[in-house]
Amino acid sequence: MERKKAIVLLSGGLDSAVAMWLAKSQGYEVYALSFSYGQRHSIELEKAKTLVESAKISGHRIVDINMGQWGGSSLTDMSMNVEEGDIHKKEIPQTYVPARNLVFLSVAASMGEAIEAYDIFIGVSEVDYSGYVDCRQSFIDSMESTINMGTVAAVEEGKKFKIHAPFVYKTKVDEIIMGMDLGVDFANTWSCYKGEGTPCGVCDSCKLRAEAFRKAGYSDPAI
Repeated sequence: MERKKAIVLLSGGLDSAVAMWLAKSQGYEVYALSFSYGQRHSIELEKAKTLVESAKISGHRIVDINMGQWGGSSLTDMSMNVEEGDIHKKEIPQTYVPARNLVFLSVAASMGEAIEAYDIFIGVSEVDYSGYVDCRQSFIDSMESTINMGTVAAVEEGKKFKIHAPFVYKTKVDEIIMGMDLGVDFANTWSCYKGEGTPCGVCDSCKLRAEAFRKAGYSDPAI
């Protein structure tokens, strides 16, 4: 029996790596999709390539969409500094990239329709999401509805897309525990927003990661 295909949005970070291993464990034929979007921490793409090899995934695409052309985020505008992280603050951080997940999911839908992969995995969380509005379940539901209204596969052929956000109500601690059980190659994941060869330890992402590994009871194999 032919396996169902799934596209996993793979940044090279912790969340997307666990999502990829989870999709594989559920029997999907997995295709990883990464983006070179002008991010200063482009080292994560090298990690993504290594993760794909480690997980023995069917295929990997890296799509070039330079969102740094219009800036609006300290991740894509090199004239801005990545601020020191405060994981307890409520304001939207400067590292928010305008409509990033909207763009990524749209591209995933296009690729999915072309290769007949109607399941899309994304590793977002409403709990540990640093205030990013495109990491909420309401956004995921809206995007799924839009994709199913804007693709021939869904409208004319009845092949409905499903966006899987398995961690949307989970913490990074939950993800790490799950990932350890799944055998995720955490040593080759990258979280730091600065992307300067070694993790800075002070940005939002570094602090969230360090706290999560500590609470999960594991040392971070990437450090």
